[in-house]
Amino acid sequence: MKPGRVRAIAIVIIHRSQDGGILVFEGHDPLKKETFYRPLGGTIEFGEHSRRTVERELREEIGAEVVGLEYLATIENIFVYNGETGHEIVLIYTGDLADPALYQRETMVGHEDNGVPFRVLWKGLGTFGPAAPLYRTGLLDLLNGPGSAGIPAGPVGS
Repeated sequence: MKPGRVRAIAIVIIHRSQDGGILVFEGHDPLKKETFYRPLGGTIEFGEHSRRTVERELREEIGAEVVGLEYLATIENIFVYNGETGHEIVLIYTGDLADPALYQRETMVGHEDNGVPFRVLWKGLGTFGPAAPLYRTGLLDLLNGPGSAGIPAGPVGS
């Protein structure tokens, strides 16, 4: 996070239809002493379409291919993490994992660009709240919106 800069990112909502879970990264803010969750994705590189960002990030983070990407929405996120203010423009996609076996795994280990591992898991929308927030700000409202249009049940995760 670079202070004073707006960061453009792209994330993907991957739905597991058998239990309504979505694939998220588990993070921790040491200053807030807060465990939080967010969908996988990352920074859009210069000259890279946001759709390609999602594909690249899933390959880099968990070694997975994503298919059937569909644009869902864009949200603006201003937040504080580890004592620093961040500002993001977040392009949100829905998609499916190409490998059906990944839907059977309860947890996975992902890796940041610098090699630091992180936990990836399936978590139901009803389990997010003040004690277990889903970030980006406004994302849970979008996914729980009228008809929950943001969470289509994909054919792969059935």
